[in-house]
Parts: sequence; structure tokens; C-alpha cells
Amino acid sequence: MSRPVDTLLDYLRAEEARGTESVYLDEQAKELLRELHRKARAQKNAPAKAAAASPVSMSLKEEPPAQPVPAPVVEIKVSGGTAAEQIESLKKQAQDWAPAKALNSLREAMVFSTGNPEAELMLVGEAPGYQEERQQQPFVGPAGQKLDGILKAMGLERDAVYISNIVKFRPSMPKQTTNNRKPTPEEMASCISFVREEVRIVKPKCIVALGATAAEGLLGLTGAVGKMRTSWHEFEGIPAKVTYHPAYLLHGNAGLKDKRMIWEDMLTVMEKLELPISDKQRGFFLPK
Repeated sequence: MSRPVDTLLDYLRAEEARGTESVYLDEQAKELLRELHRKARAQKNAPAKAAAASPVSMSLKEEPPAQPVPAPVVEIKVSGGTAAEQIESLKKQAQDWAPAKALNSLREAMVFSTGNPEAELMLVGEAPGYQEERQQQPFVGPAGQKLDGILKAMGLERDAVYISNIVKFRPSMPKQTTNNRKPTPEEMASCISFVREEVRIVKPKCIVALGATAAEGLLGLTGAVGKMRTSWHEFEGIPAKVTYHPAYLLHGNAGLKDKRMIWEDMLTVMEKLELPISDKQRGFFLPK
């Protein structure tokens, strides 16, 4: 079950992404923040947790503003005995998730996740596109076919890993047909609580963020993927690797060097997972 303090922090980050500069907090909400502050002080000499890596900079008022922003009234509740049942309980809640629906910028059809809810490897993308919305599964279009090829080269089947997105609904656009857009920070913040719960249920040994937007929404990183991919990161205590989105390989100028960069990232992931790697695999996409 999502901790109340996580729900509160996700709410505050979503409001900050909306441009809100101050919010009114009742006594219960303020006590949650005091508890977080006390724990942070007690662990000030320990490595910082990834979940607290994105601070909330808006001011917290003791008195309500003229038009106070209502406190969050929704909380994720995980039910079920198996990992599959727990993921299913998340899906049911996500379908009508008020923080996402309130934005009025996301489409109606939900695309939650696919794959093994007890996988050692979890892959996270940004948001569903046209093909994903039609089939209601992440990574099923041309980029999904590239991802399937990468997994096959790793010796993995698609249903052996867990695949999800930061945003659970396709970002909408005027007169939208097959065209897609990048989700906003506000849209990513509205759904991140579900990703956190997915990680807690799946308990993967390794997470891969596919592309810069996924890295931003999941890890709070900005900048070039080329820089992000050079080191390991962390989300909810799980090692996280950033690599290029599979759609990167669909660009007309993508060549052997680009394929090799992504493959080197996947070799690093395989090593982290302690998967067997053959000499043939290590030589994939190297110049002949």
C-alpha cells in the first residue's frame, strides 16, 4: 500500500508542476511532512533515497490562501495475494484516477502495463502512443518491435519482463489522429504513484528507463541521454539504467554506432542481472 507521505509528496509535486506556488496543508498533512523531516535528519549521514531526490519548492502556508487548493482525497490501496492480483488491483484504480482525470489533458483509454509481474527486469517508457492506445498495451508499435528485438538479443522473451509507462493515458492533442506528444511534467507527476507501487510489487532487480522523458519522470533527470547512460541511478532502492528509447533506432540516420550504444547499455543490464553473455552477444553491432 502506498504510504500517506508518498501520496502527499506526489500531490505536492503535481501541484508544483502545474505552477502552483503555495498550498494550504491541514494538521495531518503537516505532521506527515514533519515525520519525513525527522527521518531525514536522523539519516543525514546516510545516502539519500531516490524517492526524496525531487524536492518540493513551493511554500507551505500555515493559513489557507484566498482560494485554497483541496488536499488529495485519493490513495492507492493494493489488494490481492499474488503479484498478478496486486497489479490488477492497481489497474482498476488507475482507470478512474482522479489526479490524472482532473488535468483534462489525457485521453480516456488506459494503457497500464504488460509482462511478468514477478520479473527481474522492469522497463519503463514515457506514455502510450497511437498503437499502444489501440491495443491497450505498452510498446506494441514500431518502437515496440525494436524493443522486442533487443530483448530477443538478450535471450529474453517479452512476457518474461515487466513493461510499463510513466503516464497511463495517451496525452491528447487538438484534432488528434496518429500523432503523439511528450507528456508534461504535470501529467507524469499525476501517475508516478502507480509506478512506485508497481516497483514495490514486482521487486525487479533492475529498472531500465527508455528515453529522456522516462528518465525525467522516473528519476528526475534532465539533459542528454548520452550523459545519463554513463552511470547507474536508483529508484525506490532499485538500480536503474537510462538508455535511448527504441524509437531512436527508427530515425533515418540511426546506424551501427547507435545500435551499439544501446546494446552496450543492455550488456551492462545483463551483467547486473547476472545473465549469461556469450562472446557472440558481446560482439553484436561492432564494426566488422
